[in-house]
Amino acid sequence: MAVYGVDLSLPALEKLKRYYELLLKWNDRLHLVAPCSPDKFATRHVLESLMLIPHLSMNARVADIGSGAGLPIIPCLLAREDISAALFEASVRKAVFLREALRAADGQKRSEVIAGKFQDVPTPDVNFVTCRALDRFSRWLPALIEWSPPASVLLLFAGKEILKQVERVFSFLSVEKIPKSEGRFLIVVRRECTPAGTKTR
Repeated sequence: MAVYGVDLSLPALEKLKRYYELLLKWNDRLHLVAPCSPDKFATRHVLESLMLIPHLSMNARVADIGSGAGLPIIPCLLAREDISAALFEASVRKAVFLREALRAADGQKRSEVIAGKFQDVPTPDVNFVTCRALDRFSRWLPALIEWSPPASVLLLFAGKEILKQVERVFSFLSVEKIPKSEGRFLIVVRRECTPAGTKTR
């Protein structure tokens, strides 16, 4: 876990185990994640998601866009009890899973699942916006940037093409290569650093 900068307590590990077991029960019906071994799920999904933790301030309020299986935000909620989140998921069936996963993993009190597209919902009072697996991410990125609060920090999991797209919009950003991956990154950028006059659409 050290290569991902993650240090988890035993209670957090137990909650993550319950989350994984529930996801397996739902996966055949909803195709939440591609079938993989427990070890690969732990690295490819959980540990990668937890790369957000060092970037989230105390009492962080997070909007997670296209939550799907609950990645990346559910592992973060289970690892840190000070974080709260709004999970946006366009699929009603996946939204049902998310509510059940949060209830089973004790994260429900600090979170809200919104069954709908983010652009159809007023921007919540958050200071972080994250996205890991939004369908047609490249298409929705400009709308996501404009929807995000002006003072928020964007935490985006993306490949090389999305990285190039983000670099065309923002003057300053930091990029972390995801361990054990080829061409996948965590992009960290402040929404307020959009250059004046830049059109994101």
